[in-house]
Amino acid sequence: MSLASDNNNFLQFPSPAKLNLFLHVVGRRSDGYHELQTLFQFLDYGDTLNIRVTKGPDITLLTPIKGVAAEDNLIVKAARLLQQQARQQGHTDLPGAEIKINKILPMGGGLGGGSSNAATVLVALNALWQLNLDTEKLATLGLSLGADVPIFVHGFAAYAEGVGEELTPRNPKEYWYLVSKPQCSISTVSVFTSPDLPRDTDQRLALNDDIDACRNDCQTMVIKHYPEVAKLLSWLLEYAPSQMTGTGACIFSRFDSKAEACRIQAQLPDGIESFVAKGINQSPLLPVIEALSAC
Repeated sequence: MSLASDNNNFLQFPSPAKLNLFLHVVGRRSDGYHELQTLFQFLDYGDTLNIRVTKGPDITLLTPIKGVAAEDNLIVKAARLLQQQARQQGHTDLPGAEIKINKILPMGGGLGGGSSNAATVLVALNALWQLNLDTEKLATLGLSLGADVPIFVHGFAAYAEGVGEELTPRNPKEYWYLVSKPQCSISTVSVFTSPDLPRDTDQRLALNDDIDACRNDCQTMVIKHYPEVAKLLSWLLEYAPSQMTGTGACIFSRFDSKAEACRIQAQLPDGIESFVAKGINQSPLLPVIEALSAC
């Protein structure tokens, strides 16, 4: 794979969406976090980050996201965290970076957009700055930014435990999905702090590799408090196996063909944001980084 670039020396890096093919909450830890079991798979659909290395140490996000301060944006936080780690390991006179994002993944959708953006920055800048940090180190750094960041750093479909960082590679079937978003956004914090969230799912349920026997425990809480999600989910279930991803609000519906997914997409109720994508077991970021490393 060749590296895509523009005339201003920006290199393009994919930042894919993910699905939680199931998500079980099996307990609560003493630090307030939850013990999870989930199966991650990527989609061939996501944001694109354009990155250009600069001589000075500044990290500049040229396309700020409305309502999100630069210092709170995971893109900037990831780049600065990587700089800090590099300095601790003796790297001096570090360059900086200018970053642009083509943001197409909805916020508050449960598709992991912010975590994916952070992971892409960590992996891309590690290569561009020639820091040579290994994947495990990058994943550990990513975990401090969010529980979903390590899966995007590693870049393979995986069964996950812990808070989502204990990964075991898996190869679930790569279906076509219609991903639909009702007219609401859902805070992850609000889901995991809700008294209505089930927290005692049997850990053995996820071990039989029967995805259809599993579920999303967060969905139980969300459809109780968000009628928009409940209504759309009920509609989609008439056409295909459908389930919420992550903490929502997006719902994915499973199909054997792109044509069938697009047919149902065309019938969605008015006002529903949606896209059709293929489930993939390797992140599209990996071959881009391999091509960069080979240069």
